[in-house]
Amino acid sequence: MKLRLMLWLLGWMLKRARRRRTAFRDALRERGRLDWGIATEDLSIARHYRMNAERVASAPGLPVDLDLELRFRDAEAALAVLKKPSQRAFREGLIDGRLRLVGDSRDLNRLQALLKHL
Repeated sequence: MKLRLMLWLLGWMLKRARRRRTAFRDALRERGRLDWGIATEDLSIARHYRMNAERVASAPGLPVDLDLELRFRDAEAALAVLKKPSQRAFREGLIDGRLRLVGDSRDLNRLQALLKHL
């Protein structure tokens, strides 16, 4: 339940940042479209985000056409990393197996650069 709420709130924060923060809009315009998602390995909890300079959309589930997926071992592992989403937390999650990256690691760098504007 906490993870579902956190992922929904993340979508709300992304939409709000696109409306209110010119730096976030400029970064989206500069980096282009980014479609990404967060899920547990068993896909019991999943949400995806489609972001561009004109719109940020969020919906449950993980479609197959995403650029980047962050798959967490379980909800507790996801909460631990997402509460403090630093590069170090992501790297440690990848190393110890709590997090699996599906997609290009450059997209993860793009995402982290965008999330700095939240």
